Amino acid sequence: MGGRTVKMTFAGHTLESYTYNTVVVGTGAAGFNAADTLYNLGQQDVAIVTEGLNMGTSRNTGSDKQTYYKLTTSGGQPDSIWDMAQSLFAGGSMHGDVALVEAAMSAQGFYNLVRIGVPFPHNKYGEYVGYKTDHDPRQRASSIGPLTSRRMVEKLQQQVEMKGIPIHDSLQVIAILTDQEQQRSLGLLAINKRKQGDPEHCYVLISCTNIVYATGGPAGLYNRSVYPQSQNGATGIALEAGATAQNLTESQFGLASLKFRWNLSGTYQQVLPRYMSTAADGSDEREFLQDWFEDPGSMLDAVFLKGYQWPFDPRKTMGYGSSLIDILVYQETMLRGRRVFLDFCQNPTWQGQELDFAWLGEESHTYLANSKALFGTPIARLQHMNQPAIDLYRDNGIDLTREPLEIAVCAQHNNGGLMGSIWWESNLKHFFPVGEVNGSHGVYRPGGSALNSGQVGSARAAQFIAARYTEAPLEPAALLEAAGEQVRRKLDMGRQFLARASSGGSGPQQLRRSSGDGGEVTAWEVGDLRRRIADTMDQYAGCIRSADGIDRALNELWSLFKQLPIKMKLAGSAELGRAFQNYDRLVAAITYLAAIRDYIHRGGGSRGSYLVAHPDGEAPLAQLPDAFRHRLDDGATSANVQQIRFAANGCDVQWVPVRPIPEEDQWFEEVWQAYREDKIIR
Repeated sequence: MGGRTVKMTFAGHTLESYTYNTVVVGTGAAGFNAADTLYNLGQQDVAIVTEGLNMGTSRNTGSDKQTYYKLTTSGGQPDSIWDMAQSLFAGGSMHGDVALVEAAMSAQGFYNLVRIGVPFPHNKYGEYVGYKTDHDPRQRASSIGPLTSRRMVEKLQQQVEMKGIPIHDSLQVIAILTDQEQQRSLGLLAINKRKQGDPEHCYVLISCTNIVYATGGPAGLYNRSVYPQSQNGATGIALEAGATAQNLTESQFGLASLKFRWNLSGTYQQVLPRYMSTAADGSDEREFLQDWFEDPGSMLDAVFLKGYQWPFDPRKTMGYGSSLIDILVYQETMLRGRRVFLDFCQNPTWQGQELDFAWLGEESHTYLANSKALFGTPIARLQHMNQPAIDLYRDNGIDLTREPLEIAVCAQHNNGGLMGSIWWESNLKHFFPVGEVNGSHGVYRPGGSALNSGQVGSARAAQFIAARYTEAPLEPAALLEAAGEQVRRKLDMGRQFLARASSGGSGPQQLRRSSGDGGEVTAWEVGDLRRRIADTMDQYAGCIRSADGIDRALNELWSLFKQLPIKMKLAGSAELGRAFQNYDRLVAAITYLAAIRDYIHRGGGSRGSYLVAHPDGEAPLAQLPDAFRHRLDDGATSANVQQIRFAANGCDVQWVPVRPIPEEDQWFEEVWQAYREDKIIR
């Protein structure tokens, strides 16, 4: 067993060190499943490292009916692993062999969750019934309600705790240590956040044969975001260590609330709330949607369809499609500087006329009629159809029966991320990105496939490690000999950050943004800098993008990056971890922007969940600004995957053809022999 703890002196710091065969970074559903599966497979020299046990996206986010996507497990409708793989692969820019693995192991992952107590619904015959989700030709989806991923995390955590797997809480990883050629990972450098007040003794060195990286998506890249505020992500330091990323262009955006971050899909839209905007100070209230639709029916139908078609999709912007709603909200907030709200207390009106349900199209009217909800106000309809949706906001300090809900178009998920093999191993050997940090998805994906991918990927990584990577880690002294320069650079960076810290100690007091002659900024406060990064991403790399805007943003963030260590000013040593987070976010943001720039400059058009402005394109409505003129992508890029590697002097981009879905020999005797001869896990 590992977990040996020693203290060492290096470069003027006392390093606490640990050794394990495998360290899992992150405590979401994917991270816990990786640790649990490793233990079950016999690799018990495993530990979990987390910045905060309760901080991740899996535990703190959801939607109207958070979905788990898996093979059909009920009824007589035909389905197969191959059919499900085709549904995943059809989204474009996804490797077929990865799609096949996610389909093949979906039932195993789902039933493991059932076994440990996640209460997915089944009928009296034991069939786990499903429903149809977006980009899903079957009825493969299941849910336990808005907090599906939270219940998954809680049950998986119970398994880890029952097995006594160590969890090192409050350790923020700041470096992935590699060999000199950046061919394989060797360990981790972290900060003990509980000891930041003592910078000479707060660093932790971890030597490990394998790293399962379950840090979630790059949650801090956008201010307008559905990611929980507690979630940070750590994609940047993986890129710094040489891990290749893929499909970073493919983020997903949609309408969400701001005060409490939550997707506004499903019944939140189907009850037909009133959309209104105000000036920044709350004055000048207007129902702005009616300025853009030709009749009340098309307006209300578009709102209703946002429940089914929640993500922004440029294909649904024309002809008064549902994603026109996103564009109009974006225009009010980002271009006009106004605030937008959903009002559930009053019905929407049309040119001064009260709501008439006869305005609705057939689909909207039939749904509400079948739900016996053709009455009252939006809040009355929501109480009738989905009281838990109201309770959720009340539990988070917002009473929908009394107050409007402020919203915006927000970043919600990244379909791209770090590259992995069919065993979820990075190009950086012994390093396994799992969960959202892994970019297995393509341009479009069935709703709920992310939860399945996290369970499948973490189990696959555990299988490979238990079968192939069982050797002991380097001793801490040997790790420092192999990766000492990397450790030294991070310690020096920390010293540079602290050299500009205020003399007020470790408290969180605010500092004034200081400038030199001519207004040149000579110091950036930690909080101001992270807002500046996220504001830049909101403005230029959100759901509306342009070539000029991306170039401008990339130049700005490269300038910040080159000056970061000498210009960031801390309020005290307690902000050391946040300073390193800013570094991570800058590396990630630059790489994401470089990926988007390459896509646009290669002629890539509007696809997925973003619109690329094009001067010769078509606007959803003639009276909209030129920023919304666009051309849909012709699909040529969907046959390839964009790969990108970060370097301090620039990013290297290449495009590779998607690997097709494998058509392997299914003859049992042949597979059985290969399995007996240990030729499968390779």
